[in-house]
Amino acid sequence: MSVPAGIDADRGPPMVVPLAHFLVGFAFLLAGAALGLVGAVGLAPGLHGLAHVHLLLVGWVCLTILGAMTQFVPVWSGVELHSRRLAGAQLALVAGGVAGFAGLLLAGRLDLLPVAGTTMFAGFWLFVYNVGRTLWLAARSGSADESDGPALDATERHFALALGHVLLVTTLGLLLAVDFVRPTFASVGLARPQVVAAHATLAVFGIVLTTVVGALYQLATMFTQTELRGADTTLRRTQELVYTPGVLALAAGRLVGAEWVARVGGLLVAAGLLGFAAVLARKLHETKVERTPMLSRYAVVAAALPAWALAALPAWLARPADPATTFGHPEIGHLLAAGVVGFVLLGTLYHVVPFVVWVRRYSDRVGLEPVPMIDDLYDARLAAADFWLALAGVALVVGGEVLGVEEALVVGGAVALAGFAVFAANLTGVVVRHGPESLRVGALAGSAESGTGDPADDADELP
Repeated sequence: MSVPAGIDADRGPPMVVPLAHFLVGFAFLLAGAALGLVGAVGLAPGLHGLAHVHLLLVGWVCLTILGAMTQFVPVWSGVELHSRRLAGAQLALVAGGVAGFAGLLLAGRLDLLPVAGTTMFAGFWLFVYNVGRTLWLAARSGSADESDGPALDATERHFALALGHVLLVTTLGLLLAVDFVRPTFASVGLARPQVVAAHATLAVFGIVLTTVVGALYQLATMFTQTELRGADTTLRRTQELVYTPGVLALAAGRLVGAEWVARVGGLLVAAGLLGFAAVLARKLHETKVERTPMLSRYAVVAAALPAWALAALPAWLARPADPATTFGHPEIGHLLAAGVVGFVLLGTLYHVVPFVVWVRRYSDRVGLEPVPMIDDLYDARLAAADFWLALAGVALVVGGEVLGVEEALVVGGAVALAGFAVFAANLTGVVVRHGPESLRVGALAGSAESGTGDPADDADELP
């Protein structure tokens, strides 16, 4: 896999910034998957289900998104990251906050949840400010194709919307944590389950899937060497038109118990995601490039997303405000979480981690000495092994949920955990072998000390 044309990697932060987010995210992925497995056999303490969700959704998915956006927005938009110092601080605050939050849930110390919640809140808001300022600079510089109309392109617009959802989700999340200590929702006419449903709706469909869709408009075309044209453009515009209003309506309807509002929102969300799934499937079908770990995992997403949406639609039309249908059909939540979101991240990281390391370590040596290709940095046999393990594990878990077979949940969870462990080991090995300086604890702090707007690169951090 070659370095895509038009990418200005020098605009990105030092490689330690995104890599630190990804590596810490790997730890949360394994911890969350292991906790889910322990919970399936009935051995997990406390509120383990809530801890499991936060470890995976915040600790793995959101930290990966934070690292990826911090790297990609400057690179794709052709502007400098507003502040490297804030990028380092956001990682420490969010990672520390979610670790503490999950630990307190397991320990049953709900009285201290606002402390951990405030820490996460501060980290996410720093991220929004830092990347938001960077996107604002991109909009002012007119980095998008002028024929596309708005100042930001489709990917940048999705990222900007995701930042707005972060503000809503973290505000509701902090209020929920405080409500554990001092119940207040009832006094304003809100039931706690309704607030939880709105919080979860905005988190999954507002932050995560908005970011995923925006990123894949860029990545799926770039790495299939195709373009959006004809029906693709119509589907993309329709998705942009209906999806975000749908998410807001679905969340608002659930928050206040207005079923018809939530029903309309659910219909729009499902329609938007079905349109996007069609675009992704068309790009994968049109590609003539050799199959890569990234594209193999995107193919799983192209199949899982419409299957999930078609199952979610009748559930949302019938019971849109029921907490049991927050993530669609009650029995296929893992199809969305692992089959769609999980495989998008697994596939994307199979390019992003080697790409970031390769650009910083080898790009200046091209033409002067033999250098490896990006795909040479990881072990292809391990990549194949973790793909089939993760796919089989998730399939068993989803099948176990649908058929009500608890043994399948346990076996599937164990197999998926093995796949995630191989995946994490393979990509961590890329960093260990080709960018070991990124693992130094002081590297991130050193990067942060370069300060706001400092254009100095990390060349002096490399051997």
